[in-house]
Amino acid sequence: MSDNTVFKRLGRRLRLAVIGGGPGSFIGGMHRQAARLDDRFELVAAALSSDPERSRSAGIDIGIAPERCYPSGRILIEVESRRVDGAEVVAIMTPNDSHFEFAMQALGRGLDVICDKPMTNTLEEALALHQRVQDSGLVFCLTHNYTGYPMVRQARAMVAEGQLGDIRLAQVEYVQGGRAKAGPGRRAWKEDPARGGPSLVLADIGTHAHNLLRFMTGLEVDQVAAEVGSIVPDRVTHDFAGAMLRLSNGARGSFWVTQAAAGVENGLRIRISGSLGSLEWLQEHPQVLQFKPLDAPAQVRTPNGPGTLPLAARASRIVAGHPEGFHEAFANLYSDAADAIAARRSGQAADPLSLHFPNAADGLQGLRFVTAALASSQHQGAWTPL
Repeated sequence: MSDNTVFKRLGRRLRLAVIGGGPGSFIGGMHRQAARLDDRFELVAAALSSDPERSRSAGIDIGIAPERCYPSGRILIEVESRRVDGAEVVAIMTPNDSHFEFAMQALGRGLDVICDKPMTNTLEEALALHQRVQDSGLVFCLTHNYTGYPMVRQARAMVAEGQLGDIRLAQVEYVQGGRAKAGPGRRAWKEDPARGGPSLVLADIGTHAHNLLRFMTGLEVDQVAAEVGSIVPDRVTHDFAGAMLRLSNGARGSFWVTQAAAGVENGLRIRISGSLGSLEWLQEHPQVLQFKPLDAPAQVRTPNGPGTLPLAARASRIVAGHPEGFHEAFANLYSDAADAIAARRSGQAADPLSLHFPNAADGLQGLRFVTAALASSQHQGAWTPL
């Protein structure tokens, strides 16, 4: 990520505004750090809280000029879109129920959008937002940040090259323990279906697992047979989901996610098996991609090691043997989106390697999956098409 194509195309950084992610937010700091890591963006405006005074104070604390610390996201978009030196890109990291409103408004004002997942809370909103993106021609990046890891991109490229042969099986799991205890979590809004969506676990981590499977295999989930519910006694919100999958090429898959596995930290794992071999990746050890070819010894792929393909090499910043992780993967999405935005704004063709970030189509597929999984669960696990 050393080649700063934004400067080459525009002669300057892209002007970025952020909505949400104020004091106490893990994901807000992550977005801002990711935006800065490769020097593609200049943070010029913010609406960090729904409380106007808190928003102003928090914006000043991170170095935003007081007159560009806005009391709401709506006002930020209106004012910045009229300024000669206004923001060109809006990053949205608010509670789920406002993603649709702010993204639609920003696109309507000609601003490119980077949005935290899930894209929306409902399938109807996802369809409308996807259509708005298509009609506008603007860039929409959805931060399924695990797709930014070099070895995840290595897996995608190996599958696309045919190194696994025909894909036959895909298994993905995302296991956390943060909600193993009874009672509310740290973010109360996530447990309110009106704000967090109809299924906490599917919105929070299920969409990540679904997106990772699609990203690495290049396949769609056609049908799902699911059970969604709660395993912690007396909990109303969903903390577990498991499903069998039928993929678009006829392959079979399995999916399970939970936030109630006591003692587990962040166990995102995926295995893809084809006619010529299998790949395995674990997010807690992201530098390693296991390749197990048919009738040959198992192999290990690492960033910038032997066998690294261009898509993975582009996502790595340092020499072989040095660790890269969560921050860098998140930043890869920001850098890819920046290159695509700069290409659009300068009337040039984008580097094809920069166009692998999740977009509105991926967000729409995520909501289709959530909707189908819930419908299947409500009908005793019946096979349900997306």
